[in-house]
Amino acid sequence: MMTPFAPLSPTLIDAANRLGHWLAHDERAKLAAATEIGLVVLAGNAVIPAIDEACKQASALQIPLLISGGIGHSTSFLYDAIAAHPRYHALPTHGRPEAAILADIAITFWNIPARGVLVEDKSTNCGENARFTRALMDARKLYPKRAILVQDPTMQRRTAATFSRVWRGDSHQIQWINLPGIEPVLVATDTETRFDHGEGLWSVERYLSLIAGEIPRLRNDAQGYGPQGRDFIDAVTIPEEVLAAWHMLIDAPDLKSVFTR
Repeated sequence: MMTPFAPLSPTLIDAANRLGHWLAHDERAKLAAATEIGLVVLAGNAVIPAIDEACKQASALQIPLLISGGIGHSTSFLYDAIAAHPRYHALPTHGRPEAAILADIAITFWNIPARGVLVEDKSTNCGENARFTRALMDARKLYPKRAILVQDPTMQRRTAATFSRVWRGDSHQIQWINLPGIEPVLVATDTETRFDHGEGLWSVERYLSLIAGEIPRLRNDAQGYGPQGRDFIDAVTIPEEVLAAWHMLIDAPDLKSVFTR
């Protein structure tokens, strides 16, 4: 069981939800009107609702599911999430790449034919997810007009910018439709801060740490991942209200221990 997180003020709850909403980059409304979707790409992560969303879309649309993910610094979180899941817990995990485990879920529990699941199991970070996905698509001559991109919602915005960077100038341009599977919403009771809905998520402490850590990466400055910095991602415009929410969180005395570990 996760240790309960102390109740946060309404102001901090609002700031966290505002930042989380923007990072999740949910384009479900765009998906509803889209045609000619030819692929679902699932970047390896440990958020069960995101994993299930990718499988559900590939199954419903009867299109290939490409899963990208090797063994990285967060793979142990996937192992833990699978072990705790009421249906998936019997799947072998230890020492296996993320993509192999997620492929088992797609084939065994979502009845996606094995021939419709493409596995890239060498990538260890977001940048490699994009580069190695592109290499696999090129090898298979898989050039859909539109594709669904699914990632942990804390990383969906950055993943979209990373895929955009990797396909920059490519002759086979793809319209990526971002679908994180779940938009986390925090609520506070008299005794704790918790997620309003959803299973297979992070601890509240880890979630707050993750969303706070995204803004420095997304900034297009010398320290960020944008073109003016490390050039890992395309330029991202961060709205002022999102920056204000981020500052409110990282400057909050109640959260100092979360961001200094």
